[in-house]
This record gives sequence, C-alpha cells and structure tokens, in this order.
Amino acid sequence: MGRKLKFLIPVLLFALLIGMFYKGLYNDPTLVPSPFIGKQAPAFSVPSLQNPAVTISNESFTGRVALFNVWASWCPGCASEHALLLQIANEGIVPIYGLNWKDERPAAMNWLQRLGNPYTLVAYDYDNSVGIDWGVYGAPETFLIAADGVILHKLVGPLTPEIWETEFLPLIEVATQSQSAKSGSIN
Repeated sequence: MGRKLKFLIPVLLFALLIGMFYKGLYNDPTLVPSPFIGKQAPAFSVPSLQNPAVTISNESFTGRVALFNVWASWCPGCASEHALLLQIANEGIVPIYGLNWKDERPAAMNWLQRLGNPYTLVAYDYDNSVGIDWGVYGAPETFLIAADGVILHKLVGPLTPEIWETEFLPLIEVATQSQSAKSGSIN
C-alpha cells in the first residue's frame, strides 16, 4: 500500500498542475487587478515628450476626471486604439494625458505627427521610472483618474469602443457627478 501511495502522490500533483495550467489558458490577460484602484495616483515628474525643458507631473491632470494612457510608437496595440483616442479627444468628454513609455523621442514624435495627437500633454518615460511606479505591465495601458487624483480604473491592452462604453463611460459619469457635487457644496 505504501508503495502505491508513493507513486500516486506525484501523479496527483502532476494532474493538479495540468489542471491549473489548463484553467490559466482561459483567463483574460487584460484583467490584471491593480493595487492602485481606489488609491492616490503615484507622483511623478518627467520631461514632456515634445519639449524636454517642460516638466509634466501627476499634478498636471488633477482637478478634472482624466485618462492617463501609456503608449509607445513600437506598440501594435497602441496603434489599434489610436483612432478611438482621437475620437474621445475630439468629443471632449475627458482630457487624455499620455505617457510615452520606453520609446525613442524622435520615433514617438513622428508617430504622433503621422497619426494625430489626442493628448493634452505627453510625459516622456524613456527609462520606465514612471511605469514602474504605476505598475505598468506593457503598452498600451489606460488609467481613469478622478479629479482628486485617485485611480478609478485600469485597462491593460488596447481600448476598444465596447470597453470605452461599458467600462469607462459609466465610471466617468459617476466621477463627474461626484466632482460637480463636491464643487457645488463649496459654493
């Protein structure tokens, strides 16, 4: 009996491991929980992509509900979401701030010139110092930031019209109403 058990334990452990791997195949990789949701956005201060003499910080987008989009010119997912970002910027629902991540400045500037610039400001994070603090896994990633600087939502992967409508717009509406209520109570 002891001899059978000695062989049965590794077989059961192997079967359990296979089951875990199989389950992992069906998990959505864009659903990466962020420890930052509901917390203050990490502070940063880096040069602007377009003008290295200008500094951009997290304070650049406080005071209003905003999107913070991590992108790079070498990123195929960034290219696929770019038209939607331009549309969102044109609609003026929320300002979009960009974080050009682990990219070459000339390539990023050329990319924006060719495809259009949906960003109010673009911070330049060549060395990933901001990305690390924000828990960036890769590009693209999009954060929804409340007016008080609290992170409301994070999307890993390209923003799509469906995700914009089902995940972001409802949160933006609630955050905007909350912001209006707070500013109304001050008056």
